[in-house]
Amino acid sequence: MARDRRRLIVVSNRGPVVHGRDSAGRLVSRRGGGGLVTALDSLAARHDVTWIASAMSDDDRAVASAATDVTVQEVSRSGSQFGLRLLAHDREAFHGYYNVVANPMLWFIQHQLWDPARPPVVDEQFREAWDHGYAAVNRGFADAVLTELERDPDATVFFHDYHLYLAPGIVRERCPEALLAHFVHIPWVGADGWSVLPNPLRRAVHAGLLACDLVGFHTERWRRTFVDAAAAILGAERAGGAIVYAGRRTETVARPISVDAAEFDALTQDETVLARQAELRRCRPEQLILRVDRTDPSKNILRGLRAFELLLERHPEHRGRVTMLALLDPSRQEIAEYADYTAEIEQLAAEVNERAGAAVVDLRIADDFPLSVAAYKEYDVLFVNASFDGLNLVAKEGPLVNERDGVLVLSENAGAAEELSPWALMVSPLDVGEQAEALHLALELPAEDRRARLHGLRGQVRGHDVAHWVDDLLSDLDGISPLVPR
Repeated sequence: MARDRRRLIVVSNRGPVVHGRDSAGRLVSRRGGGGLVTALDSLAARHDVTWIASAMSDDDRAVASAATDVTVQEVSRSGSQFGLRLLAHDREAFHGYYNVVANPMLWFIQHQLWDPARPPVVDEQFREAWDHGYAAVNRGFADAVLTELERDPDATVFFHDYHLYLAPGIVRERCPEALLAHFVHIPWVGADGWSVLPNPLRRAVHAGLLACDLVGFHTERWRRTFVDAAAAILGAERAGGAIVYAGRRTETVARPISVDAAEFDALTQDETVLARQAELRRCRPEQLILRVDRTDPSKNILRGLRAFELLLERHPEHRGRVTMLALLDPSRQEIAEYADYTAEIEQLAAEVNERAGAAVVDLRIADDFPLSVAAYKEYDVLFVNASFDGLNLVAKEGPLVNERDGVLVLSENAGAAEELSPWALMVSPLDVGEQAEALHLALELPAEDRRARLHGLRGQVRGHDVAHWVDDLLSDLDGISPLVPR
């Protein structure tokens, strides 16, 4: 549906481009990864977009300091221009914001990873990180948004994710009529889960989001939990799918993000992808179980390895025929919990191979997206057993390009389950035995069943791609006027 061109201010911790140096030492930019970057293509092609993000590297900082007009012009994959405003936060403040509060505290709370008998510990150091890190960086983002709104008060502000829960409230206080939206890309937990945070902080998180006109989630499950938590923690009133708090009405929606099908179609013929696929085929087993993840505790990789080992123990007919290829992107290794988890993965994979007497687990820890796409084409089973996940794009990417009628084994706690469960084999992420049996069933399914499941998955993803997600959210925003008292 055609829409009038609108001014959008997109706000997220990471930006859509990554800066580095070429062989001559000159600053260059390349496209960043992730669903938001893909979504930008649809936005930038039809709207005037300014993206506000953190300067994550020294080269990003160099770009930010060299910008004469604060905002620099970049080009999206489709050739559309957009403005990029990089914020060079104080390094100590950014450390507290990113490495102490956002990751791991908020991420661990929302993925139900904390063990209250041990960590976390909310002490003076954490409170310092909250006040002078998380809150300070959120203020920096809010100040940048307000500067952009001075240029164009009619622009729509579109915040993203758990890094920026406080910024909308700051903007709202100083710009009461602004149109604000926030999309949360990770799960939401109930009031009991939020009790890990002291009461003033958990209230600040929810109040910050309720300063928005619209709050979006990937699933109805996370949306409903947010409404319940806001009612319990703040005393907010439910109003159908909306929430009324502090004299304002906030709409809530469930809109699952997706992928760019055309982009993945093109990637299947990319020279680097084809070369990686040829390498895989030269040494592929008779059947291949694939997982593609970040080395994040929420991805449940350790239980996945145990489930695969149990599969070989219970069903020895698979020995010598099946290998698990685990392609893991190293994540947040500067944070102890993540570095420790990566070490546990490496140790357990080695132990499984030692007990099997063969390299039944092919573990590769590296950032190699072309290899992931090549492996998507080659899997017989795609294994996604996350303990909790806001959505999980792997479950959508793999079926788009798979060439072997591969079967998806999917955690019931992945947000994608709400959309893809009719065509996947669903498992409890904590039940290693159930996962082992699901892998066995996936390997043994008749060809006609495998083909029908993949066809259903592919049709769902192609019919609800990332452009569909963008259009739905803009339609939601079209029904909201910031000028009407809420």
